[in-house]
Amino acid sequence: MTHVYFIRHAEPNYKNHDDQTRELTEKGMKDRVLVTDYLKDKMIDVVLSSPYKRAVDTVKDFADKYNLHIKSVHDFRERKIDSIWIEDFQTFSRRQWADFNYKYSDGEALNEVQKRNISALNAVLIEYQNKNIVVGSHGTALSTIINYYDSSFGYDDFERIKSLMPWVVKFTFKNTDCIGIDKINLFDDKS
Repeated sequence: MTHVYFIRHAEPNYKNHDDQTRELTEKGMKDRVLVTDYLKDKMIDVVLSSPYKRAVDTVKDFADKYNLHIKSVHDFRERKIDSIWIEDFQTFSRRQWADFNYKYSDGEALNEVQKRNISALNAVLIEYQNKNIVVGSHGTALSTIINYYDSSFGYDDFERIKSLMPWVVKFTFKNTDCIGIDKINLFDDKS
């Protein structure tokens, strides 16, 4: 069995509108320790991440503590919305979930995000078969992966996890067949 732990990044600084360099807030930097605590006994073999700073920084505390190199995988990046900042994200997002091919002229449709993330994941499953893998990820990218294996996961589910950062989704695979999805709220047992 191959276990892939997708880690949705901790709280980012939304004042930084540059998607690639957006860093974690002070709270996000503290909350990433929840990821380290959760992963400590999972016998992780490899740590991969979207190249975006907030995703890398969320798994960095764990990787540093266990002396694991973080390998950047460009196709695990978040969806590109447009070349400008979108103020009404909720309306845009609802429209994209209703139509997986909807996008702004300079952005990506959820269908495109899903295809590139699944392609990257399939390559990882072949390269690291029967390993325990961590992937630093993003809310929309991760949601499209869940939707690929469980089509009932849609906009309402995405809305429910929108403020859940960090968030862990464990996928279990036999070869490249997904045989289980577990969603882990790291804040459930925290005060």
